[in-house]
Amino acid sequence: MKIFIMRHGEAEHYAPSDAERALTDRGRSASFAVANACREQGIKQFDKVLVSPYLRAQQTWQEISSLFDAKSIETSDDITPYGDSEQVADYVNALIEVEQLDSILLVSHLPLVGYLTAEFVTDMVPPMFPTSGLICIEYAAKEKLASVAFNIQP
Repeated sequence: MKIFIMRHGEAEHYAPSDAERALTDRGRSASFAVANACREQGIKQFDKVLVSPYLRAQQTWQEISSLFDAKSIETSDDITPYGDSEQVADYVNALIEVEQLDSILLVSHLPLVGYLTAEFVTDMVPPMFPTSGLICIEYAAKEKLASVAFNIQP
């Protein structure tokens, strides 16, 4: 199965709160370009999409959603910037098992995206994701074995 982890696009620096920071025009276009490159790798649908409730993550999904079919889309309060990567990885593993998923996309934030990648690919140092960065992990859930299939950066 495949786990896709994407960092939101570039966001404005100032807003009433961190959760309310909106995407910039550059953030929108870079996110779309990265998602389009992912589609060119043959990815056309996700069984499940989990999106942070923060505005910039929601807008990133809105920007790229036209490129993919998604069977199920959920907002997840657990994948905000300071979510617990171990807890999220356990939750994703449970979703994979219970819902028999072949693919899942998480649209989230630094530092969580890096730590979460390292939870699945255990011999990997948590990578620094650029805004709009996306990584695809080939994951054998039962064996908990993983490797990076591809990494797309704007």
